[in-house]
Amino acid sequence: QVQLVESGGGLVQAGGSLRLSCVASGYTFSSYGLGWFRQAPGKEREDVAIISWSAGNTYYADSVKGRFTISRDNAKNTVYLQMNSLKPEDTAVYYCAADYLGTTNSMISKKDYDYWGQGTQVTVSS
Repeated sequence: QVQLVESGGGLVQAGGSLRLSCVASGYTFSSYGLGWFRQAPGKEREDVAIISWSAGNTYYADSVKGRFTISRDNAKNTVYLQMNSLKPEDTAVYYCAADYLGTTNSMISKKDYDYWGQGTQVTVSS
């Protein structure tokens, strides 16, 4: 059974930092591109960061570039999102997703990924 379980969300003041983790099980982690996405109330889902299945190519939304860093540890079946200099507009539910042989280009162009986590709430107070 495939599972993606996010953790690390919470309440933080503007300017603070959080690190999200997403632990995967039930599939060959290293063969999957991974991404972080977020959705705020009343807004569409937004791509945040993507890391390809090989070579570690990354993509960041303009809104988070220079503040967020996505990384993966294939030995731990875990993808991380380090979030620094957080802003109130970063408040959302953050989801991780996995897509077989996903690259940054392929995952940007499609939205129906193979697996999704349940989400973790990030709230940034002003």
